[in-house]
Amino acid sequence: MKIHFIAIGGALMHNLALALQQKGYTITGSDDEIYDPSYTRLKNAGLLPAKMGWNIENIKRDLDAVIVGMHARPNNPELLKAQELGLTIYSYPEYIYLQSQHKKRIVVGGSHGKTTTTSMIMHILKHYNIDFDYAVGAQLNGFELMVRLSDAPIIVIEGDEYLSSPIDILPKFLHYHPHIAVLTGVAWDHINVFPTFKKYKKQFKKFIKSIMPNGTLIYYKKDKHLKKMANLAPAQIIAYDTPANDIQEHQTYLRLDYNYSLKAQTDVGIPLQIFGKHNLQNFQAARLVCRELGLSDGQILEAIQAFEGAAKRLETLAKNDQQVIYKDFAHAPSKVKATINAVKGQYADRKLIAVLELHTFSSLNIDFLEEYLGSMGAADTAYVYYNRHTIQMKKLKDIAPKDVEEAFYHPNLTVFTDNEALEATLQKDIQKQKANVLLMSSGNWGGMDIMGLIKEKEA
Repeated sequence: MKIHFIAIGGALMHNLALALQQKGYTITGSDDEIYDPSYTRLKNAGLLPAKMGWNIENIKRDLDAVIVGMHARPNNPELLKAQELGLTIYSYPEYIYLQSQHKKRIVVGGSHGKTTTTSMIMHILKHYNIDFDYAVGAQLNGFELMVRLSDAPIIVIEGDEYLSSPIDILPKFLHYHPHIAVLTGVAWDHINVFPTFKKYKKQFKKFIKSIMPNGTLIYYKKDKHLKKMANLAPAQIIAYDTPANDIQEHQTYLRLDYNYSLKAQTDVGIPLQIFGKHNLQNFQAARLVCRELGLSDGQILEAIQAFEGAAKRLETLAKNDQQVIYKDFAHAPSKVKATINAVKGQYADRKLIAVLELHTFSSLNIDFLEEYLGSMGAADTAYVYYNRHTIQMKKLKDIAPKDVEEAFYHPNLTVFTDNEALEATLQKDIQKQKANVLLMSSGNWGGMDIMGLIKEKEA
């Protein structure tokens, strides 16, 4: 098979390219910009384009398929050439589905928690050497790539609700038709393609209806939107809640009435490396999926104790007896709130400095800002940073610091538009070592050297 990737440098796209190369396919690709880790990984695999940019000479009649990523535009010259030649063109999710039509498909969707829930399922299955394929949105410990495609009978897919490609405007998760579906919750996001919450919710209704007949829908029971939608499923419905737990000396334990190792009634605590109500809910969803796949609770609970989390999800950057510094991918209001509450709950005896970068199209849209009301409320000190140049690049209305202050409505909030000023403030906070620090962003802080600040503290 000969396959060409248009916009091969994307996180998902380059992982799919590497996975197909491992499968023995002949892969080529192009892009106008590629950054690490994609750059180095493609280079090491011999898949890095010889020259950046688009070249119609890459599109030949002998290609079996062309896969186009979201970074490309509808008028991309290579895409136009492929259309002119009548080549078979796929989006990323279309191709994942093509490769998984004869597998049992587990798809995890939701506005938040889908990467972590998918990762937990993968971790548990791997623990017991169960053969499965996967497509997940983050790099995980123990997994070389974010995509695997083989002859395995099962595939675990993170189901994103964003659009599939510049010429395929179907949300990604509507391509997959799951046998087992998970929905963690619905909170408005992607305002650039779903300008109203009603339109956003509609995609989740469609996803529920796309579940295979006699399949299974597993959903968070306290989400008021999912509660109304669940009955649309042509499948059995299983609702989940937060499992019993407690926190002792900054350690989270699952609390159970039954010891699966001793096979006896007892008050047993299962220590976890993850924490926060949202992660406990994610675990409960993963647990129910693994039950559907035939694993016992005893097996599931044994495996989950070693789960450290997905990359950039409450990732520990530094830790000592007085302070922990975390990095998290949180950017949407519901994710920000859940992540802050998790850290504050785990360390109730410590102050928390929560730092958020507004970077996505939604978060930098002045009409969406009010969705952040109360999202940082559990933090003792809140910092919000945004780059006005990024707003200009996205061709959005300007946002004034007072707009952010009014939207977040936090009594101890400072708004930064200068990353050097934020860096200087964080430097003092980190040196004091009297509060935990939580850094939340899907961007790069305008180039601020976070690890440099931490190394300086440790020096």
